[in-house]
Amino acid sequence: MHPIAHFKTTTAHRHLVARYCFHLGLVRQGLCHDLSKYSPAEFLTGAKYYLGYRSPNDAERKAKGLSTAWLHHKGRNKHHFEYWTDYRVGLDGKVFTGGVKMPMRYVAEMFCDRLAACRIYLGDKYTDAAPWEFFDRGRSASLIHPETAAEIEEMLRVLKDEGEDAAFAYVKKRLRESKADTKKTIREDRP
Repeated sequence: MHPIAHFKTTTAHRHLVARYCFHLGLVRQGLCHDLSKYSPAEFLTGAKYYLGYRSPNDAERKAKGLSTAWLHHKGRNKHHFEYWTDYRVGLDGKVFTGGVKMPMRYVAEMFCDRLAACRIYLGDKYTDAAPWEFFDRGRSASLIHPETAAEIEEMLRVLKDEGEDAAFAYVKKRLRESKADTKKTIREDRP
């Protein structure tokens, strides 16, 4: 058990995500980010399977065949695309599990989360390409909605190719555009 090390890693990650979210104007999301990691269902498992260089959920998954901590976490945190999966009915009437398009504010928080996780786990080995590379490695197995995938991929591509300042400027722009689109839709829906 490594409760102190796990607490320090989790808290460092949360603080970094909060700083990034504040930079984007997502104050409430920054303050509330990953609070479930301190719940017994997630914290005790994280302390037991603590690695320091990657998620303890991976070690739990390897040991038990699944990660109960991850199942708990993804069901409570809207910045994970796995939260946004549901049964859907295809045009042929068949039911399947698929991704639902995420609201932009949660895509932006997901960007902050991936950036912070790579910085925390990679330490001195971090590069601006690391978050995009992590996304790319898991792309084929994910249930992410295609439009959400395109959004997060572009955010991470800008980070990889143009750097952090350009990436945050791009994410802020997408948040503004999303708010404007929402207001326009609301106005159009009024009688």
